[in-house]
Amino acid sequence: MSRPLLMTLISATAVAVIALAATPSFAAPKVTLTYQVDANWLKEGERTLAKKFEEQTGIAIDFQIVPSDQYFNVLKTKLNSGEATDLFGGQSGVTDLKLNYNVAKNAVDLTDEPWAKLEDPLVASQSTVDGKLYGLTYWDTLGYVWVVNYNKAIFKQYGLTPPTTYAEFKTLSQKLLDNGIQPLYEPISDGWHHVLWFPELGPRFEQVTPGLAAELNANKAKFADNPTMLTDLTQLKEIYDLGFFGQNALSDTFADRTKAMSDGKIAMFMAQSAFPQDLHHDYPNINADDFGAFVMPLADNQMLNINPAGPTHFIYSGSQHIAEAKQYLDFLTQPENLQAYLDSEPQFFTLPFPGIKSKFTPELQAFMDAHKDARGVVYQTEVNYVNPQWMDIGKDLTAMLTGQQTPAEVLANVDKRRGELAEAAKDPAWTK
Repeated sequence: MSRPLLMTLISATAVAVIALAATPSFAAPKVTLTYQVDANWLKEGERTLAKKFEEQTGIAIDFQIVPSDQYFNVLKTKLNSGEATDLFGGQSGVTDLKLNYNVAKNAVDLTDEPWAKLEDPLVASQSTVDGKLYGLTYWDTLGYVWVVNYNKAIFKQYGLTPPTTYAEFKTLSQKLLDNGIQPLYEPISDGWHHVLWFPELGPRFEQVTPGLAAELNANKAKFADNPTMLTDLTQLKEIYDLGFFGQNALSDTFADRTKAMSDGKIAMFMAQSAFPQDLHHDYPNINADDFGAFVMPLADNQMLNINPAGPTHFIYSGSQHIAEAKQYLDFLTQPENLQAYLDSEPQFFTLPFPGIKSKFTPELQAFMDAHKDARGVVYQTEVNYVNPQWMDIGKDLTAMLTGQQTPAEVLANVDKRRGELAEAAKDPAWTK
């Protein structure tokens, strides 16, 4: 090949390479959504769905996992500095949405998203502020309810049926005690479990005094002035004094719950609705359907106590990828993905969306169906400044059970601490 021809070819090749290099690329850059989440909230099922989402859309999810004991401090720091992740996890509950996350400023309004109208209204209400929905609660907030689990064989042996009033509950418990059966297992030593007999009855308090929660949140009512709350605590004291919790309630532990209920010497235990499954897991000879359930009957309660607040997905208002984040939430709520998520999580019974095949036992499903129109929100979620003082209430209740405080004094202490917490939060209902 002649030198002039070789030079011509080299020049042509160089021009072609330069031209190719100068050609603009029209491929969209890959989007990665960052998502800050508490270590205890991220389930393996969502990791799997996130991979599927990336395969289908090309949008990756970068889970930024923070230990539980550091989570809220890290989240608040990032929100306050304007450096939050595209999505962030948080506990729903209207008070938390306002005070901890300031969602009106920091989160995206999701009211018009396609899944928003499908979410259970009770659950959605806990992610809603001033009529706007700010979060997707991707959790079983309806399957786990605190109920009185009872040994059906013991009840049958003594001709007992689930009570519908406190008087009936007291009568059947006394009959069990008279026949050498401890009526209830109550692990007071843990400091938190016996508190459940009080704020979990929020639906009953609300039923007797409609609008009470709103009045309490507006600082226009007090716990100490409510006769139904006083009745609840007075009756709790009575069943303790009558020996229905057994002789070792002050030292009994929650960790020993399945052992305590395994030998048929105790008839009832106030626990989450999954307790029969836990019992079967620890003692395979006991079947889950050997136990039934009824609502806590203090103050003649027949309302099912629902805590619809739970781990929730929020989209940060300062995100550069709001559209993609919305796309991810929509993906998570597709029926097949909801079902896959539920099926992958052994601790979940259901999710707060229609069309889901739940994992309720027939017994539990019948119980839930029977209370479909008789349920309400527990007061540790519905009423501000109750949940943060849970362990303090536990100390007061222990003092009440052992005769060192009266029920009225316990209620007055709750009011006092609520006022202190509200003032610390600069709640206008207290500081005006």
